[in-house]
Amino acid sequence: MTRLDIAGDARRTMDAIKQGGIAIVPNDTGYAMCGASMDPLRRIYDTKRRGGHKRNAMAADLETQRELHTLDRRAQQMVEAIVVDHDLPLGVIGSFRADHPLLRKLDADAVRASTAVGTIGTLLNAGAFHAELCRLSREEVVPLFGSSANLTGTGTRFRVQDIPDELKRIADVTVDYGLRRYHIYRRAGTLINFDTMQVVRIGACYELISGVLKRWFDVELPPDPGVDALPSGHLNEFALKDVE
Repeated sequence: MTRLDIAGDARRTMDAIKQGGIAIVPNDTGYAMCGASMDPLRRIYDTKRRGGHKRNAMAADLETQRELHTLDRRAQQMVEAIVVDHDLPLGVIGSFRADHPLLRKLDADAVRASTAVGTIGTLLNAGAFHAELCRLSREEVVPLFGSSANLTGTGTRFRVQDIPDELKRIADVTVDYGLRRYHIYRRAGTLINFDTMQVVRIGACYELISGVLKRWFDVELPPDPGVDALPSGHLNEFALKDVE
């Protein structure tokens, strides 16, 4: 094989998830594990040895995010400036429509595990595979929730060979696309609560995202103290999508 089969890989991933399976998938900001119901999400939680206070994130494309979140007009413009105009990955936290068709597919436990304080987190613009899988999620109404393919507290994994074996063993499908694009940041994606404009996690492309918000919206984000000073990037104990 000389080319990636993105459509085919997304199709087999979605088919496995629809059957209640777990998938390890490549995002530009690192490898993630995802499922579509509480049983696979609980298996991921337990195997990662993840704290019960931590929340899953939703993989979504911009169309889903627009329908799901209830951000005000200016906040939505910020999101779209970052992910469309400047083509950057972004974790968006915000208030949401509880009656969205994707959320209605989840049972109450899964909703509680994926939302907090009236907000939900979505990962946007995380690469070609992410885009195709999110398109299938939206069109086939299959929610995709999960977290990074790592053990809690051990940092994001940017290559499949670096994912712990116990996590690989519970996966029904693993899509290995090699070293992920934003490995140079040594952190997962940047997370911002767009209801409050609070940075939850400093991550990939943070300096670029900060520049977009400062130049075009006059929003000043806190400075990055550096990965050595703040390895996980978390500025807030409440991290809706805490992938560590």
